[in-house]
Amino acid sequence: MRHQPCEESAHATPPRRYVLRQSIGTTNSLLKSIITISIIATMNLSAVDLNLLVAFEALMEERHVTRAAERIGLAQPSMSSALRRLRALFADELFLRAGAGMQPTEKALALAGPIGDALRQIRGVLAPDKGFDPSTAQRRITIATTDYGDLVVVPELTRLLRREAPGIDLAVRPLTDATSALAKLERAELDALIGGHLADSPRCLRHRLFVERFVCIRDATRARGSAGLNLKDYAALPHALFSAAGGDGLPSVIDGLLARHGLKRRVAMTLAHVVAVPFVVAGTDLVATLAERVARRFTDIAAIAVVPPPFDIPAFAIDLVHTRRAADDPALRWFLDAVSRCAGRLTGAGGHASDNAEPADDDRGG
Repeated sequence: MRHQPCEESAHATPPRRYVLRQSIGTTNSLLKSIITISIIATMNLSAVDLNLLVAFEALMEERHVTRAAERIGLAQPSMSSALRRLRALFADELFLRAGAGMQPTEKALALAGPIGDALRQIRGVLAPDKGFDPSTAQRRITIATTDYGDLVVVPELTRLLRREAPGIDLAVRPLTDATSALAKLERAELDALIGGHLADSPRCLRHRLFVERFVCIRDATRARGSAGLNLKDYAALPHALFSAAGGDGLPSVIDGLLARHGLKRRVAMTLAHVVAVPFVVAGTDLVATLAERVARRFTDIAAIAVVPPPFDIPAFAIDLVHTRRAADDPALRWFLDAVSRCAGRLTGAGGHASDNAEPADDDRGG
């Protein structure tokens, strides 16, 4: 499986000097044929110290001089010196102070992908037979996902990582803008995207994890006292709506379906976080429409009941997106496979939604 937003920089196990300081002369010549973008290709590559690029990679990933130094086995003054040399080499500040860390400049962001590609290929040449052992690997992987992914996929993924790869650290960023997230993936600021309705890119691969469907939730006491929802009641009840993008979230796919029946709903409560929805529904006359796996997470703790919607709402796909660079990165390949295995568990014993359903074009729901 491979897919949707896209890229990553490689650091496999312990400090990278171990591989990269073997035969610097040979790898510097190899570097000339690997780095192809113009801002690097126009330089005199024979004068480039390859270890400066390793330092750049660590700085890009850690955004902090001390942590970057620890990552590749350097003293902090040595990393500061490497940063000064990098700035001179690329005629740019590259990293600017921002709070307790640093933020990359536009030029640093442009360099991140090609430098990461080059270093991955060099590592593959110098240690082609070195296997990846998740039980001993030390690595930081950064993904972006929606609220859905936080609630449904990440908990299962965390349990798998703690069992099989306790040295792999996972950073989860919010995915609120699919286009922006894809751009970050392509710049190697992210390693993968998980979610629905993700943007496409020729540089990325998309893998279907599973398909999710919608259900309705109501206050548990009110649901027990009713015969279920019919279409007229559904439209007449006040609705709670989750809108990640802000605003009133309308019109959504559900409003379009209601309009076909000549009906319109009233949204009495609009919320910015999906986790709040079950708690505002509990103890009130509100109804809400949520992804089934999300809704079932709250049936015990929020005193809500899951009930079927009174009409067919198209399902939506949850996808995994990453760049093609993953093919050259054993650690990232293992991680992507781990995500797929988690999805398999969610659609097996832990899954309720039909994974043979037809995905909708719009997964916003309501």
